[in-house]
Amino acid sequence: MELTYSNQLSGFDPEKRYRNPEHFDKPEAGVTSVLVIGDWPSVVNAYDAAGIDVSVKEAKRFQIVGAGNQAELEKVIAALRAEHGSIQILVDGIEAGEIHRPESGDLAFRLFEVLGAIHASVGELTTERDGLLLTIDALRGEIESLKKGATAPDDEAGEITALKAKLDEANVQYRANASKESLEKLVAELPKE
Repeated sequence: MELTYSNQLSGFDPEKRYRNPEHFDKPEAGVTSVLVIGDWPSVVNAYDAAGIDVSVKEAKRFQIVGAGNQAELEKVIAALRAEHGSIQILVDGIEAGEIHRPESGDLAFRLFEVLGAIHASVGELTTERDGLLLTIDALRGEIESLKKGATAPDDEAGEITALKAKLDEANVQYRANASKESLEKLVAELPKE
């Protein structure tokens, strides 16, 4: 079996088998020949030592546009590493439950500001939620007091029943749905003994 070692991201030949040389640890069994694209001496040396035919093809080189010289390129790389470091410190802090302003990095500063705005919004929502919980508790209290007040009609129903009993005993006619006030008036008009 022929095996190609390449870290390319596209342009694969469906008839070939590929491996990423960045993940190489030892030669694979059953390989008869190897094509290594790029500078991967550990892959080449391991297959040579195993007695397998190895051919090397130079990888395509890309030039970074805008980098005039090595010093400029090193500055850009240093800036990117610093930015990455600042973002990493910011992320680590967030994972630990705290957020600190980064010391450098435009992107890290922007990320810090956005996270600060999110944090403030969450704080406002939490305050609003707590206020609603207090309102709900107050409403529950009012409902309970209304329920206790609603037991008074049971007392009133007992009074109405007692008034009707007095009128029935005196053989006084009244409407079945008569109000408490009209029943009290009829009872007051009963002759006193």
